[in-house]
Amino acid sequence: MNRSSQRVCGWAGDDPLMRGYHDKEWGVPVHDDRRLFEFLTLWRFVNGKPLQNRRRSLREVPARTPVSDALSVDLRKRGFRFVGSTIVYAFMQAVGMVNDHELSCYRQRELARRR
Repeated sequence: MNRSSQRVCGWAGDDPLMRGYHDKEWGVPVHDDRRLFEFLTLWRFVNGKPLQNRRRSLREVPARTPVSDALSVDLRKRGFRFVGSTIVYAFMQAVGMVNDHELSCYRQRELARRR
């Protein structure tokens, strides 16, 4: 089965750029310091292991969590701005701190095996 016929998370849609981001980057754990610094260096909030959520649909994905709340507070204490919990949770999803791919998405299983 080729990637274009595999089920993906609903937010990726049919846009080739969004699909490429979904298939290759979003939710993949980042451990390389230089690469992570492009996003922001934050490792201790998930104890070095991605949180493995089991979302059935986009509606189940929260805009924020207690972990993103704590991370947001920590960043503000360090002088960062525009780091509300919703933005921080999106960051956590993007850099693989949390696996929020939908259960029907092929990437959810691939990334869950990487733990």
